[in-house]
Amino acid sequence: MLENVVRFDMKKAPKRQKLRFIGYLKALPVLWSHKGKITKVNMKGIKPPYLLLANHNALMDVDILNLATFPHRVNYVIAIDGFIGREKLLRNVGGICKRKFTNDLNLIRHLRTVKNNGDIIQIFVEARYSLCGTTAIIPESVAKLAKLLKVPVVMLMMHGHHINSPFWNLHNRKIKGIEAELKCLMNAEEVESLPLEEVNKRIQDAYVYDEYKWQKEKGIEVKYKGRAEGLHKVLYQCPHCHTEYEMDSKDNILFCKHCGKKWEYTTLGELKALDGETELSHIPDWYEWERANVAKEVKEGKYHFESEVHVDALPNADKFLHLGKGKLIHDINGFHLEGYYKENDEHYSLDIPAKDTYGVHIEYEYLGKYGDCIDLNTLDDTLYVYPECEKFAVTKISLATEEIYKLLNK
Repeated sequence: MLENVVRFDMKKAPKRQKLRFIGYLKALPVLWSHKGKITKVNMKGIKPPYLLLANHNALMDVDILNLATFPHRVNYVIAIDGFIGREKLLRNVGGICKRKFTNDLNLIRHLRTVKNNGDIIQIFVEARYSLCGTTAIIPESVAKLAKLLKVPVVMLMMHGHHINSPFWNLHNRKIKGIEAELKCLMNAEEVESLPLEEVNKRIQDAYVYDEYKWQKEKGIEVKYKGRAEGLHKVLYQCPHCHTEYEMDSKDNILFCKHCGKKWEYTTLGELKALDGETELSHIPDWYEWERANVAKEVKEGKYHFESEVHVDALPNADKFLHLGKGKLIHDINGFHLEGYYKENDEHYSLDIPAKDTYGVHIEYEYLGKYGDCIDLNTLDDTLYVYPECEKFAVTKISLATEEIYKLLNK
């Protein structure tokens, strides 16, 4: 695809981080304004190089990460859309470009370079903001990477960022009391001596979190009037009438346009039916109920998504290229996209096998352009695919991707 377009140079060696002090000063007001606290556990004697894993819920994650690791240099693995229009800046602050959910051997070489420089290797392993403040899939390849690098594995677990600005509504709710814990999971000797299964287990266990449970336990209230707006993007199926794609939200109310049932999104992050039974009060429980329904469809061979789509490409960090219209199919085989280039009417197609795709990146109202989209990646291209059918949920497509992968890789 796009044979004549210059691609992002994925082979260019990463730079050692510059401007560390500026990043530190930028981050301090974020910590102060949210009355945050950073604690360190089992970090005595742990110095770079080490592999730093972190959960990912909001843009402010990077600020807290900068504070937790200062004054050491960090190289961050960043998705290509983060480089748009600022490639030079992000390379200078230690950015390493990666196309999401691809197996890129260039990245391994870059991370070895960072190790040899004696700096911190940082990865947001979930590869996206959490949709509902809980853990996304953590592939076993992370443990394999740790074994390959033979450096300590450190975890930065942050709490409160999703509650402050959830992926489905990025408004800053100005909550107080955010927390972060920087913890060494394994030193270099343990990483090298422990079996892969144990390294993987320690990483998986460290990644377990639930932001809404944390919020309730801490008694942190969100009084922002529009706190429910956008939640229907994640909770797309009504638990009362089971209808899909008819959920909506306004102010602090989530409601179903099909049956009329309404739920209040309380200041403590719970859902409470305004009339009748509250089927699912905990947002992650609603999300997992939807997952179970999708998994059932997949197992019974009923899952199928097909739509005419609008397609944009991001081959480099300069700008998006409009490819025009296309057609997307997602089923047990994976993703199939085809269309015709807008410029010359030449046909193109892309197939991403389901067996190799443990997750897919999605966006809600991406850049305010065409609505919700699915982000499909190869080693050379990133395609932003916007379905044009009347009723759909990219959240369901994301869940289906994960459940199909599980079924095919039992």
